[in-house]
Order: sequence, then structure tokens, then C-alpha cells
Amino acid sequence: MMPLRELVGLYRSQAGNFGEMVALSAFGLTKTETERLFSGYDEDYHISRFFRFSESAGQKFSIHGIPVTHVSIDAEIETIL
Repeated sequence: MMPLRELVGLYRSQAGNFGEMVALSAFGLTKTETERLFSGYDEDYHISRFFRFSESAGQKFSIHGIPVTHVSIDAEIETIL
């Protein structure tokens, strides 16, 4: 599993700023890896409260059975890194 600090760094390199939507496909992982990674972090309340998933155009992934295409991360996640 990708460490949270690394995931946030990868998100920032794609988004530019916290709060911007990034396609899950932009993380460069396989569909299975993407679903496992984000579902794993979504299970942890202390982490998941900083993630905002949405569904729009693009490759769909199942995060706990919910179809999503994009994620944004709140800047406050830095308080737990």
C-alpha cells in the first residue's frame, strides 16, 4: 500500500492545490490497485474525512461499492502526515 504521505504528494503534483479534483486514473495505478488503495484509506475515519470523491466523466472505480472517477483532498490532511 502506498504510504499516505506519498499519495498526498502524488495528488499535489496532479492537482496543484488542495481541494482540486483529480481523476483517479491520473495516479498511474491499475484499476485493482486504485480501488484497493483508496478503499483502504476510506476505511480509516481519521484519513477518509479529508477525501472527497465524485463521479463524472472518466474511468470509473469502485470505492466501497460506490462508483467514483475523481478525488479531492482537503489541505487539513497535512495535520496527520
